[in-house]
Amino acid sequence: MGTTSLTSATIFALTYGGIALGRIPGLRLDRAGIALLGAASMLAAGVLTPEEAYRAIDLDTITLLLAMMVIVAHLRLSGFFRLVNGWAVTHAHSPTVLLGVTALTTGVFSAFLVNDAVCLVMAPLVLDVTRRLGRDPVPYLLAAAMGSNAGSVATITGNPQNMIIGVFSQIPYAAFAVALAPVAIIGVILVFIAIRFLCRTEFRTPKVLAVAPGPSRIHMQQMAKALLVTGGVMTAFFASVPVAKAAISGAALLLVTRQVKPGKVYREIDGPLLLMFAGLFIVVAGAEKTLLSPDVIETVRTWQLTNVWILTGVTAALSNLVSNVPAVLILRPFVHGLPDQERVWLVIAMASTLAGNLTLIGSVANLIVAEKARAAGVEIGFWHYLRVGVPVTLTTLVAGAWWLSGLPGP
Repeated sequence: MGTTSLTSATIFALTYGGIALGRIPGLRLDRAGIALLGAASMLAAGVLTPEEAYRAIDLDTITLLLAMMVIVAHLRLSGFFRLVNGWAVTHAHSPTVLLGVTALTTGVFSAFLVNDAVCLVMAPLVLDVTRRLGRDPVPYLLAAAMGSNAGSVATITGNPQNMIIGVFSQIPYAAFAVALAPVAIIGVILVFIAIRFLCRTEFRTPKVLAVAPGPSRIHMQQMAKALLVTGGVMTAFFASVPVAKAAISGAALLLVTRQVKPGKVYREIDGPLLLMFAGLFIVVAGAEKTLLSPDVIETVRTWQLTNVWILTGVTAALSNLVSNVPAVLILRPFVHGLPDQERVWLVIAMASTLAGNLTLIGSVANLIVAEKARAAGVEIGFWHYLRVGVPVTLTTLVAGAWWLSGLPGP
């Protein structure tokens, strides 16, 4: 291995190790900072030229993610999520129904909107409702996190890794949804069953829930506009308009408003996540350029990654090792050119997403819910989460692999 290759491998390993840990001991660096440091190191070491680094950043993915953040921000600021949550609470007459409503609501929202953004909105609402009802919030928070991950499997816009896969694979939005929506539905149902059974102490006192939703500010005019634009964007997705183009057009329309100050919308944008994506694209491009010889790629392909069950296992393991977005970027050169590309990418989307339910740190959505809970004085223990996460992840991965292995080939 030459000096450049060794340098590239070191930068790649340190970057992905830091992202997996979420920090670098002794330094105040988060995942975004680690990714940017890795990208800058690839440039400083001469692994990539600036022009190669710029080309490595997939602007379609960045644009789509940014646009969906803006759309979700307008829905939240208009009061839409709180209005839906209030309606759901008034119709949930027992803890079991409330659990089902929580899993279903987050799952449905996450199927079309970015699950990380949905969890940012839903976690505080779940905490508020359960506290006013005098219930233990943890099972319902687990339902929000796990239901969000499971529901986000359904579409290209459900989560960041699906967005990347949508751009890489060029699978039409409707075809992606037809293939994976059944997996998402099964996943949400299995999340509900697992939490209801494993946290059954919470549901032994099925008292009637009767509580009026708390006061909230609803901006009907802005909500109507946000819903109209969101519906238009979703229609464009299913009509095979390029997803980045449709989403950014809708986001731009929502920014033309007299009701919402731009600063409020900008504060809803997860800038660190966008920066992390840009950095990871560059780090992976550097590793591909210096480390992935044809012999290495062919050696990995002897693992028979075209087998749905093997690819599911490899993707799930890698996703829990380095997180789901990095896992997708790592797998790309090894699966490119394999037979039945559509099924291959659908399996990676399914497995990388559902694998996020395994541990508390398995996905950004989980971390968001845990952080919101901790800020409110509620602790979601690692082992408490794992006790539910293991059966949920294993059963949903088996269901997903079974479903995708039965899809007709090309």
